[in-house]
Amino acid sequence: MKLLLHICCGPCALFPLKKLREAGHEVTGFFYNHNIHPYQEYAKRRDAALQMAEQQQLPLVLHDDYDLEGFLANVAGDPATRCSYCYASRMTATAKTAAAGGFDAFTVSLLYSRYQKHEEIRRLGEQIGADQGVTFYYEDFRPGWQEGIKLSREQGLYRQQYCGCIYSEKERYAK
Repeated sequence: MKLLLHICCGPCALFPLKKLREAGHEVTGFFYNHNIHPYQEYAKRRDAALQMAEQQQLPLVLHDDYDLEGFLANVAGDPATRCSYCYASRMTATAKTAAAGGFDAFTVSLLYSRYQKHEEIRRLGEQIGADQGVTFYYEDFRPGWQEGIKLSREQGLYRQQYCGCIYSEKERYAK
């Protein structure tokens, strides 16, 4: 299959990319992460995704859009639902890009993280895929958690300390 892989960051993409290539899929990366804050963190993750793509010879579509205002407008009223917004907004952009680019399916590196809500991601991915006319490819990449960490360290990729949004930064550091 020709797959478009949404990449939240370079380290989280390594193991899914490896598994997808081993299965014979033709993979292109897609970076769109308007939820990552502050800007310096966004830039570090964007640059790490570019570095990873170069090291892995991965074609990468870069949607370089830092939209603090849009993110806050959509989640400030109910921060507890922010993850659903983040999943849906990024997967919608990925699915639209996949459909327009003639991809067979799309998937997300979020499925590598043991901290993400897999069933919600799967449900939203399938719904968004149906809405956009492109298949959502689900695979649980969590068994490769430690291998992905090892690979990212070997490649010298920037490794973030929180999920990405300003709320997750607060949860990580303001204890």
